[in-house]
Amino acid sequence: MQYLLLIYNCDRPEPGDPGFEDALARVNAFADECRRRGAFVAGDPLTREGAATTVAVRDGKTLITDGPFAETHEHLGGYYVLDCRDLDEALELAALCPLAAVGSIEVRPVVRVPGVDHVR
Repeated sequence: MQYLLLIYNCDRPEPGDPGFEDALARVNAFADECRRRGAFVAGDPLTREGAATTVAVRDGKTLITDGPFAETHEHLGGYYVLDCRDLDEALELAALCPLAAVGSIEVRPVVRVPGVDHVR
């Protein structure tokens, strides 16, 4: 089953910042462990929330708003999609992710809806 790991509130260093190389090595080691287990599907950091644009359609009109959908203290910094044997393995891998030490990781099962065919 696939699980989405949503990474919140992780102020990660940028290239050139002190600690960037160490943080990069830890994140890459985590991805390598997920690959070794055959669980890695995808994963990427996201740009800062100030770069977000929110789109909604109401009464046939498209509304475009700069920024994230809701004002909140939490910010989404990245994600992983993992194919795990069960929730226990997904939680184990989430705890191994180095970003769990500086933020939090929400783990959600990916739902397969009959008739929805997004995977080709």
